[in-house]
Amino acid sequence: MGACAMTAEIDLSNASLSEIQQALIDGRTTASALTRGYIAHIEAYDRAGWALNSLREVNPDALALATERDGQKPSQRYPLAGVPILVKDNIATGDRQHTTAGSLALAGARAKQDATVVKLLRAAGAVILGKANLTEFANILAIDMPSGYSSLGGQVKNAYVPLLDDKGVPVVTPGGSSSGSAVAVAAGLCAAAIGTETSGSLLNPATQNGLVTVKPTVGLISRAGILPISHSQDTAGPMTRTVRDAAMLLNVLAARDPADPATRKLKRPVDYTDCLDADGLKGARIGVPSDPSDPANDTYWPAQTARTRAAMTEVIATLEAAGAAVIRANLPSIGWMGGPGTNMAVLNTNPFSATRHKPAYRSIVFIYELKRDLNLYLRDWASETEMRTLDDIVRFNAAHPEAMRFGQDMFFAAAATKGDLSEPEYKSARAMDVRSAGALGLDAYLDAHRLDAVLFPGAAGCVIAAKPGYPSVQVPAGFTSGVGPQDTPDYPIGATFTGRAWSEPTLLRIAYAYEQASMLRRPPAGYSAL
Repeated sequence: MGACAMTAEIDLSNASLSEIQQALIDGRTTASALTRGYIAHIEAYDRAGWALNSLREVNPDALALATERDGQKPSQRYPLAGVPILVKDNIATGDRQHTTAGSLALAGARAKQDATVVKLLRAAGAVILGKANLTEFANILAIDMPSGYSSLGGQVKNAYVPLLDDKGVPVVTPGGSSSGSAVAVAAGLCAAAIGTETSGSLLNPATQNGLVTVKPTVGLISRAGILPISHSQDTAGPMTRTVRDAAMLLNVLAARDPADPATRKLKRPVDYTDCLDADGLKGARIGVPSDPSDPANDTYWPAQTARTRAAMTEVIATLEAAGAAVIRANLPSIGWMGGPGTNMAVLNTNPFSATRHKPAYRSIVFIYELKRDLNLYLRDWASETEMRTLDDIVRFNAAHPEAMRFGQDMFFAAAATKGDLSEPEYKSARAMDVRSAGALGLDAYLDAHRLDAVLFPGAAGCVIAAKPGYPSVQVPAGFTSGVGPQDTPDYPIGATFTGRAWSEPTLLRIAYAYEQASMLRRPPAGYSAL
């Protein structure tokens, strides 16, 4: 049987990682056949067709690497043998691929070695298929930059509504900053992808593209070799089509790393897939942070559209029918508002922003950690680039108007800091973030109502979970349509389950049980198997 015929037995446009792994074990396909198939899909749908623009670069060695794996089947030692995986283009690869964060300033940059997550993927047998596009610098460059836009990579389109308006901005956002990672998985351009999140950058594109993602506890997955925003909140995470697939990738990625001190506290089961239970909702206590009798604090649910609210009502009904107790109560206000001194004003000069020449309020922790952390990455990881500091990038951008379509206001703000985190306002803001969102926010809420998890619509709860570094698992939960007054085709919405640090096993159990009870993921149209 030829390689093309072998791959034709698998619908690459929607095959799960588990199905691909089994097909490799059974000998129904090979690593090189899969890689050729995905590259054909990339050419047909990402470069041509809808021109999704989800990949910034295909690995020039992908086919050669896949051919080396053709004689090796997935096993306990090599669970991902022959499986093509994309990684976001802020994750270092010590090969012929570039690591650019989507920046023209880093267009020629490579990395001195693989990031730890890439080392773990390769050690598990994965084929690194390429680098996924993203919002430039993971959306810490400019105020109101469209999700999925970068000066080097251009604009990523939503997999379900791949339409741009007359300004070249997506009609329906692809979500960011892990836009390309999510769109590529949704459109069947890879078996799975790795994205990153500081605050919403996994959860947001997952909800917009109908995927499962795990935003892990900070320290579960090594941050070493990831082009940073904030070491306090940065993490990598899987983007997949099923909860089982995400658990499989966590098995590979969750590991202690001497290069990342946050992983010293790591807590994990031997096998995350053992946590998956179709009856896992029985007896679970899930908080819904919405109490219409207290409208001033009912912040997460009223902002939803009518269709989104209807979808989330169905989510709650499914949870209750499967045996969960759903407790409706608002979160403590300090948790969702943030404590004193946690945000700072940044002057917005983005010419496309509706609030141009007005202050925008952004996380102090992000702005202050950015300079220090990015300078360390450029010193220790980057190669083949003249950019050695954040200040170098600011100067490069100022000299190249094509790099400055939406400005660089947050880089300007970061450049004004000392870069050593010695400022008292930074220390105070970081302590207040953890106290307000963690101890006085989610922890207090989980304790008061004896909860296993908190349910949020889409990515609405990303900030309160990200500040203390807590985990979330998201599952497709239905569809919505429309953007403001503009009608659109249907696009997805997700249900996010959030918990305490290291509670991934509980969240995966709940998410898997909900997924199996609902089965609401529907792949986007227009990406049929070739």
